[in-house]
Amino acid sequence: MPRAATPHTWVAIDFETACTDLGSACAVAVVRFAGARRRGQSWLIRPPTRRFTFSDLHGIRWRDVAGEPSFAERWGELRRMLAGAEFIAAHNAAFDRGVMGACCAAAGVRMPGAPWLCTVKLARRAWGVYPTKLPHVARFLGVELDHHDPASDASVCAQAVVRALREGRSLGVALI
Repeated sequence: MPRAATPHTWVAIDFETACTDLGSACAVAVVRFAGARRRGQSWLIRPPTRRFTFSDLHGIRWRDVAGEPSFAERWGELRRMLAGAEFIAAHNAAFDRGVMGACCAAAGVRMPGAPWLCTVKLARRAWGVYPTKLPHVARFLGVELDHHDPASDASVCAQAVVRALREGRSLGVALI
């Protein structure tokens, strides 16, 4: 993507997982940009495991998701939010791409082919932010963060991309 190009449609995404298994997504949030329109959506997901070892991070427990749709059942809604995206942005995008890949494989659906943009790489290369955990990036951007709340995490990720676009930064340096 050239330096001055402004993408028409793109999304920022954040997954939370129940445990170290990438296929254990228990929540996802998406912030979608289509032209000047911004729309956010988040969902709880019933993972294929009852084992929750990351509850201390995100506060989600089995009882919170036991009655929620599975990833496969949520896929239609999620797919609509991702439709037409020129890229998918995530903070530590390799993780979120891995979660989506594992969940799509388990659900028997095709993962979107859009490239992924990592806001860890973007923050390092565009602004020299170190360390580059999401709270550090939020502080640099001067925005609020409720870390490990997927809607908040996806929003901060989106705000990093918006700032980079506003400043005319090349997003190509952060594609993975």
